[in-house]
Amino acid sequence: MSFLEIRSVSKSYRQHQALKEVSLEIQRGHIMGLLGPNGAGKTTLIRMINRILAPDSGTINLDGTELGPHHSRRIGYLPEERGLYKKMKIGEQLLYLSRLRGMSSGDSLNAAKKWMTRLEMQSWWNKKAEELSKGMQQKVQLVAALMHEPDLLILDEPFSGFDPVNAQMLKEIILERRAAGTTLLISTHRMETVEDLCTDVVLIHQAGVVLAGPTQAVRRQHSGNQIEIHCVGDTASPPPAPPARTPVSSSSSEQSIHRLVFEAAPSDWPAIIEHYNQHSRIVYFSERLPSFQDIFIKAVGPHHQA
Repeated sequence: MSFLEIRSVSKSYRQHQALKEVSLEIQRGHIMGLLGPNGAGKTTLIRMINRILAPDSGTINLDGTELGPHHSRRIGYLPEERGLYKKMKIGEQLLYLSRLRGMSSGDSLNAAKKWMTRLEMQSWWNKKAEELSKGMQQKVQLVAALMHEPDLLILDEPFSGFDPVNAQMLKEIILERRAAGTTLLISTHRMETVEDLCTDVVLIHQAGVVLAGPTQAVRRQHSGNQIEIHCVGDTASPPPAPPARTPVSSSSSEQSIHRLVFEAAPSDWPAIIEHYNQHSRIVYFSERLPSFQDIFIKAVGPHHQA
């Protein structure tokens, strides 16, 4: 059984259809990347999972039961926009937000101290939110999302406000949470995030799902049956190509390493590899999978920005 199950969910705002018959599933302990151009419906979907909005039709189940108020304790949410009380001290805000998630006063205090220490925020306890930068406020909201140790953690553009050091810290936390059994949904425009972290991906375009599945399976579906070979030849020119075959791309380095890409059925790959074994020395070969940047553009069109 899927941990998060969304079935035929639709949502409209007056004349605008934000989502239409959207269905997706996330398995327990997986990290799903939620992709789509601006206005595709990603934020609407996230808000429905958080029960900020209600679907016009369809159902959302968490761990086998229909989503309801009792699930608040099990969901953590890092929104893209900053949502802190400007005049309120950071420590007070974290205790207040965790109490809303059902934590006791003692547990809230211990969790706040633990995560603020982990994220090197100990000196911020008595600071007001308006005194912090955007990235610092994002760290505060990340702590608020983590304190109650949710079973489902939703991160909306989590890397957007972070410098490289904090981005690496966040990546480590995401992988730690997954190792601990947390299920994660990450909405992002950063395709490298999907390739580095996500086990699964769903792409929403024009209010509907246009592709979904395990990340490697999705890349393989769009691969075009390409194989990439790196070989070392005796000259600066690449070795001769196999009979009746022309590489779709080729390049050479100053060290006479030749990189060749062929489009062929997988059953033909052994013959291509054997040909270059006879005419050169192969140092690398692999199925060539497209990047999610390429898949995104192909799915939604070149005029949308990833």
